[in-house]
Amino acid sequence: MASAFRISLKPEVSDSMTHLMVDFTRERHALQTVKFLPVPKAPVIDLAACLVIDNCITVSWRMPEEDSRVDHFILEYRKTNFDGLARVKDEQSWELIDYIKATEYTLSGLKFDTKYINVRVRACNKAVAGEYSDPVTLETKAFVFDLDNTSSHLNLKVEDSYVEWEPTGGKGQEKVKGKENKSRSGASPKRTSIGGKAAVKGSRDRFAGESYTVLGNNAIESGQHYWEVRAQKDCKSYSVGVAYKTLGKYDQLGKTNISWCIHVNNWLQNTLAAKHNNKTKTLDIPVPDRLGVYCNFDGGQLTFYNAISKVPLYTFRMKFTQPLLPAFMVSIQNF
Repeated sequence: MASAFRISLKPEVSDSMTHLMVDFTRERHALQTVKFLPVPKAPVIDLAACLVIDNCITVSWRMPEEDSRVDHFILEYRKTNFDGLARVKDEQSWELIDYIKATEYTLSGLKFDTKYINVRVRACNKAVAGEYSDPVTLETKAFVFDLDNTSSHLNLKVEDSYVEWEPTGGKGQEKVKGKENKSRSGASPKRTSIGGKAAVKGSRDRFAGESYTVLGNNAIESGQHYWEVRAQKDCKSYSVGVAYKTLGKYDQLGKTNISWCIHVNNWLQNTLAAKHNNKTKTLDIPVPDRLGVYCNFDGGQLTFYNAISKVPLYTFRMKFTQPLLPAFMVSIQNF
C-alpha cells in the first residue's frame, strides 16, 4: 500500500540563493524561560550527634547552607574493620537508604560483626543528586559474652546467654531460648544477639550453698560497656550486676565488697534494690521489664537503667582494681 503522504527534507531553494537561514527565535525564548535547579552541595555529617546503640546507628547531618530546594537525602553505609576508608581490595559494597526526608536517620536491626561502619550522605532535589559528604567512620566494636555454663551453681540451667532456676540440679542440657545482650565500647553502646551451641558441661562446683550465681565468660578490663537483661514474667527473684573473678564460692551478689548488683524481688510485691558490701538501698521505683547495665571501668562507674525508657535507676561509683565479670543470680526464693 502506498504511503498517504511523503516528507521531503530537501529545502525549497533556487540557483540564485547563496545561503539558508533558520529562525529559532520562538524556541530560544522558550529555553530562556526554563528554570534549572542547581546541584545540591554535599551535606556535613555531625559526628558528635551520631549514636551507636541497641543494634542501631543514628546518623545526623546538616547542609552547609540553607537550601529549600533539597527534596530528600540518600544515606549509604558499609561495614569495615578499618578505622577510616578501607583499602580498595578490602572494600565492601555500599548499602543504600533512599528518600530520607529528615536530616537524621536510624539504621536498625544491624549486626555488629565488624569493628567499624562507614557512612556517607548526599542531597537530592527534583532534578539531580549532589556530591557525597565526606564519609565518617563509627566504631562498632562489641563486648560480647556468654554465661559460663561450666562453673555455675548446680541449681541453675545455663546455655549461652540464658539462665534458669533448675530445682533438680545439674541439668544444663535442654535447649532454651537465648536472651539479649548488648555491649558498648568507647562512647557508643551497641547490642549483640547471642546464639550458638550449648557449652560443654564441666565442673559445676564454682558456686554452692545459696549462691545461685553464674558469671559471664568474658572479663571487662577497660573501656565503657553496656548490656541488657530481660527476665521472664514468672521469675520470682534475681540479681544483675558485676563481680571480681575472686567472688567466693558461697558469696551472694551484693553481699561482699567485690560485687555490685540490682536485686529484683517479685514475691508478694515487686521491689527493686541496689546491693553492695552487704548494704541494701531500696529503690522506690517500678521494676522495669528490662534492665540495662552500663559499666565505665576506667571512670569507676556502674549504672543500672530502665532499658526501655533509658532512665537511670542507680549508680555505684568506685575505683575498680580487678577485671570485672557480668554476674547473675536466679532463685525461686528471696535472698
